[in-house]
Amino acid sequence: MSTKTSAPDDQLDAPEPAKTTSRTKKSSFAHKLYTGEIGYDFIGNRKRWYIVSAVLLAISILALSVLRLNLGIEFKGGADFTVPITVTADTPDTLRGAVEALNLPDNDDIQVISVGQNQVRVQTRSLSVDEVTQVKQALATSAGGIPVDEVGYSLIGASWGTMITQQALIALGVFLVLVSLLIWAYFRNYQMAIAAIVALLHDLIITIGVYALVGFTVTPATLIGVLTILGYSLYDTVVVFDKVRENTADLKNSKLTYSEAANTAVNQVLIRSINTTIIGVLPVAALTFAGTFILGTGPLKDLGLALLVGMIAGAYSSIFIAAPLLAQLKEAEPEMKEHRERLARRAQRHTDKGTATAKKKSVVITDGEGPLAEVDEVEPERLGLVSATDLARQSRVQPNHTTRAKRKK
Repeated sequence: MSTKTSAPDDQLDAPEPAKTTSRTKKSSFAHKLYTGEIGYDFIGNRKRWYIVSAVLLAISILALSVLRLNLGIEFKGGADFTVPITVTADTPDTLRGAVEALNLPDNDDIQVISVGQNQVRVQTRSLSVDEVTQVKQALATSAGGIPVDEVGYSLIGASWGTMITQQALIALGVFLVLVSLLIWAYFRNYQMAIAAIVALLHDLIITIGVYALVGFTVTPATLIGVLTILGYSLYDTVVVFDKVRENTADLKNSKLTYSEAANTAVNQVLIRSINTTIIGVLPVAALTFAGTFILGTGPLKDLGLALLVGMIAGAYSSIFIAAPLLAQLKEAEPEMKEHRERLARRAQRHTDKGTATAKKKSVVITDGEGPLAEVDEVEPERLGLVSATDLARQSRVQPNHTTRAKRKK
């Protein structure tokens, strides 16, 4: 029974307060990714990323094997001439043409580099004494008739380049070892160290392979760029791994597998990685464009290409290689297998319970005169009865019996 309370007259006559409407703020794409409203299965599609990377690596290795790297004279040896001249836009082409006009044998690879506004370096293969004299005379004449003695000359031996190459490889090996130890010590997870090193090697091979494809000269500036992008790739990978560690800290008490938690982490840092990469790539792209199409040669050209390719490859490997590989390595652990099986059993129990609930039916018991009761058809064993009919008979209301004497009255 419900009661109705009447409001006072002054409240009935009072105008209704104006309804305030608030605009629902739409969530951004980044917010939806972070909260899990939307997402992409990066981890589940890891085979697709592995295939893409395998193709890129195969092309890079093939280029390194067939085309080979175009090593500068710092690595293969050669002659280096320094010409004091006021540098203009046509100066490099003018000096290159003066050397090419000599028609020296096997002298197709001539590098002309502007050093500031008052000096130009001309690099060629190793030359004999007579060839050095000819080149110096040609450069002096092309520079406006300066004295030949003002044209500087130095010879770079191939042994020095070999030594530099060996030192660079040793430095790279030490760097990879130290990085592995640092990641293992920070995350206490050797799988993360393995995945990070694989991603670094992936970026390194692709970057060097692009150099072989485009034919850019490998100089000390190239080595600087390669070491720089290794650090950048490592930074991006550590950001992803840190979020993965945060999401998997209490994994045993969650309803997610390691792969699912890692995939959530990748989606959460995806926008950050994209923004960081775009902000970093834009100035590097401008640097590469200026070094390639404006200056035509020099350290900017070599440094810019290494940074451009390496930064893009590093962002790709952090999301599509390092994180999926980490999840694959972790899922192979016995502890993770047991956790995954436990979640599967729990999901099966919920499924069985839902199926049993869906199969329940309502049964109406009658005695010929009318319905006695309505019960759910459940298992007799759980009720302790033989059937649902017994339950209905127990719960029915007994009819009132009237004696014959009362009916006669």
